[in-house]
Amino acid sequence: MGGRNLLRAAESYHDWWSLAGLDALVGETLAGWLDAVPLPANDSARKQTREPAAEAAPPPLPAALQRQAEAAPAKPAGPVDIPGEWEAFSRWLAEHPDVPGSQWDARRVLPQGEAGAALMVLTAWPEVDDQRDGTLFAGAAGGLLDAMLRAIGMARADCYLASLAVTRPPGGRCDTGVMPDLDRLLWHHLRLARPQRLLLVGTEVTRMAAKLELADTRGKLLEINQDGGRVEAVAVAHPALLLARPVQKAAAWDSLKLFNQGR
Repeated sequence: MGGRNLLRAAESYHDWWSLAGLDALVGETLAGWLDAVPLPANDSARKQTREPAAEAAPPPLPAALQRQAEAAPAKPAGPVDIPGEWEAFSRWLAEHPDVPGSQWDARRVLPQGEAGAALMVLTAWPEVDDQRDGTLFAGAAGGLLDAMLRAIGMARADCYLASLAVTRPPGGRCDTGVMPDLDRLLWHHLRLARPQRLLLVGTEVTRMAAKLELADTRGKLLEINQDGGRVEAVAVAHPALLLARPVQKAAAWDSLKLFNQGR
């Protein structure tokens, strides 16, 4: 029985493959499977087909990452050319990009008044209110300054008000690298303004003009050497500081009242 079943199974498989169209397990002639692939015509072509293509050159680095030639060291800039005439100097302060202390803000706070005034009121740079309003000694600090001037029999109209720098440095602190140019500007400005007396307002300008700390000037009539001549001066704290620390008003009055002597 087993043999007959095996025979029937074989005949069934044979009939199935016949219906599928298969009538031979192998071809009657040899087939060259590699003959279908054309061989290279010569050794050069054969070599090209066997060797991998050369790698493409990497793309160039972006310009920002390429090695740059070292620039020649910049020559040190010479001193700023400051006009020697009053009118030209005033225009220079208002417009020229090389004015020391003009780089911190787009809006310049310019001096007020005329050369040869009875009193020159000089501070280091504008305060926050000054920079905002475009005028020196603005706001409440300006009101206190007006009261201080009245106490010595003067008004703003009698004075020449100026700041050493025409813009305010960030945080009210000046980079030491700018100080030599500001020092040169200070003495040039004084020479052209020709004040009869000088009121130094604040620590920084007192240190520059009088070569003293503000605390050491209390109650002292100072003499500022200017082109061989001497200008009487006193130094006081800035009115903005006096408003914040009223206890210091007494020290300011001790110095300011010296301008009343001999009147």
